[in-house]
Amino acid sequence: MTAAASPALVTPPTDPTAGPLSVPSALQLIGNTPLIEIRKVRDGVAPRVRILAKLEGFNPGGSVKDRPALSMIEDGLRRGKLVPGKTIIDSTSGNTGIALAMIGAALGYPVQLVMPGNVSTERKRVATAYGATLTFSDPLEGSDGAIRLCRSIIAADPNRYFKPDQYFNEANSLAHYRTTGPEIWRQTAGAVTHFVAALGTGGTIMGTGRYLKEQRPDLQVVAAEPEDAFHGIEGLKHMASSIVPGIFHAEQLDRTIGIDTDDAYNMVYRLGREEGLLVGQSCGAAHIAALTVAREIEAGTVVVIYPDFGDRYMSTNLWRGWQPNELPGVNGRQA
Repeated sequence: MTAAASPALVTPPTDPTAGPLSVPSALQLIGNTPLIEIRKVRDGVAPRVRILAKLEGFNPGGSVKDRPALSMIEDGLRRGKLVPGKTIIDSTSGNTGIALAMIGAALGYPVQLVMPGNVSTERKRVATAYGATLTFSDPLEGSDGAIRLCRSIIAADPNRYFKPDQYFNEANSLAHYRTTGPEIWRQTAGAVTHFVAALGTGGTIMGTGRYLKEQRPDLQVVAAEPEDAFHGIEGLKHMASSIVPGIFHAEQLDRTIGIDTDDAYNMVYRLGREEGLLVGQSCGAAHIAALTVAREIEAGTVVVIYPDFGDRYMSTNLWRGWQPNELPGVNGRQA
C-alpha cells in the first residue's frame, strides 16, 4: 500500500453549485447531504412547525462521521503528524472507524481500529472491507473501554501510529462548523430555529450549533442522549457516566433530552414504516428529541441530524432482541 505524500491529495467537499457531478475521489463526495421533510411522524406538532431531517447516510462512507474523519486526516497531514509509514489508529463505536478506513484506503494509509466487541456485525464487516485491522475491547465497557485499549496499544509503540483522537481533536467539531452548519443554513434559507443532534463525541452538535448560533443567536441547540448509562443505543454517550470528550462543552447547549432505548427503537420502526426511512438507532433517539421540541412551539423549523441509515444494524438488538414479536412482518407475524 502506497501512502499519500502530500495533504494536497485530500480534497474538500464538492460545491453543489459547480455543475454536473464528476469527481476523481470518493472523498470529494463527503458533505452536501439532503434535507427531507418529516410529514407523518410528527404527532402533536402544530401545522406551522416544520421538521427537517438531514440524511447523513448519503455520505460515501455511509454516515455523518465522514466529515470529521476527513477533517482530522487533513489536519494530521498539514501538521506533518501523518506521514508515509504511519498507521492510522483510533477508538470508535463503528462509524468513525468506517470513515477512517475509507479515507485510509483512498489515500494509501493502513488503518487499525479499536471497537467495543458488541458493535454490529455489519459495521465490523464494512470496516474490514475497506482493509482496516480491527481490535476489540470489552463490550461491557462500551466506548470508554475502546478509548482505554487504544491508548495502551499506542503506548506500546508510539512512533508507529497517527491517532486522529476524535474525542479530543477540535478538527472534529470544526468539520461541522465548516460544512454541516453552512449547509443547513443554506438549505433552510436561514429559517432554522432549532437544531437537534444526538451525543456521541459531541462534534456534530458543537460545530454545527456554534455556526448556526453565530448566524442566529436565538436559535436553540438541543442534544439527545441516552437517559442512563445502561442503554442500547449504539454510538451514543450518556455523558454523566462516561469519559467526557474534550471537544464537548455542555454550556454551549440550550437543552439536553434523555431518551429511553425502547422509545428510540420504536421510533426507528415508525420512521421506516411511515416515512420510508430506514435509519439507525441514534436517528430514532434524535427524532424523539426533535418531536419534543417541535410540540412546544407554534411555528418554526426544527432540523435534526440522522447520522446514518439502518442497514448497519440488522444484526443488532434493534431488530433481533428487543420486540421482534410485536413487529408486523417479523417472525412470520402478519401485518
